[in-house]
Amino acid sequence: MKTIGKRSAALRIAHTGTRIAARVATSLFVTAAVYLLLPKPERPRKVVLITGGSRGLGLALAERYGRSGALLVLAARDADELAEARRYLLGRNAVRQDDILLVPADLRDEHQADALIGNALETFGRIDILINNAGIIEVGPAEDQPLAAYRRAIETNFYAALYTTYAALPHLFARNEAAGRYTRGAGRASIVNIASVGGKFPVPHLLPYVASKFALTGFSEGLHAELRHKGIRVTTVCPGLMRTGGEAHAQFTGQVEKERAWFNTAAKSPILAASVRHAARRIYRAVAAGRAEITITPQAWLAARIHGLCPETTQLVAAFLNQYLLPAPAGDQSPISDTKGAFWQEDHFTSSN
Repeated sequence: MKTIGKRSAALRIAHTGTRIAARVATSLFVTAAVYLLLPKPERPRKVVLITGGSRGLGLALAERYGRSGALLVLAARDADELAEARRYLLGRNAVRQDDILLVPADLRDEHQADALIGNALETFGRIDILINNAGIIEVGPAEDQPLAAYRRAIETNFYAALYTTYAALPHLFARNEAAGRYTRGAGRASIVNIASVGGKFPVPHLLPYVASKFALTGFSEGLHAELRHKGIRVTTVCPGLMRTGGEAHAQFTGQVEKERAWFNTAAKSPILAASVRHAARRIYRAVAAGRAEITITPQAWLAARIHGLCPETTQLVAAFLNQYLLPAPAGDQSPISDTKGAFWQEDHFTSSN
């Protein structure tokens, strides 16, 4: 009899537990259903401003962000190329007609950079992500590079990013203050600076490019340190070689055909160079995660790390590549300090801008 009584009590307890569990599950189900059915405030679509957005990596980033539902502001110097970029994006159903603003601008001029930011704010009301992608490449040995090449590179690859960043910062600070708690995670503002492994590792025959990208990398890393606690994430992107088609717009000096041959071969190689779509996906994920820095392609990652650890060794390797694999300077082969050749011609000291 005692055994039967214990079993009855156990059954009653189990039955009571089952009823309680069923009620809890029902309550949770009802709560979840109500939450899903209730109308929720829509978060505004992100506004992404991309400089150099008419081709190459800039255009690939525009497509990636467009497919995510972002509103796009594309800036470039050539209005016709911008119009072609819009047709491309519309043709691929990446954006709608009203979701993209084209702003022809020469961002080496700080007034045009200010106007770009003002135009974006007037059209879409805010900027959430600023991507500084505009850039140029000057290829050739140091002896044949005019000083104008350094000016062009610094003005385009560094100052253009500096001008747009400083034009946008007051708005980004105000945006974060207004957004309050949403400045964390996906709600934070972002600045993305497309630097280069050339801003980490000095590549021979690209000195104007290298100098400007070193400047951009240092600025970008320092800016991240100063703005992170203010809710603005700065991501420094250091790609290696990419198949952007940018080699068609590079400037060559020295033995032009030989310089063009080695550079184009490297830039178009599927083994050495990443596709722009792959790069755009990597950058998109890095920005969403609030990464401080990413390096694209294994070769670029390795070169940057080795140079950081063994700078003298990597410079010796670069010197070997320069001496035995890259084209010799045009004209006089004597050292710069002794020559009266191309390096010292008067037009090398006159800016073409």
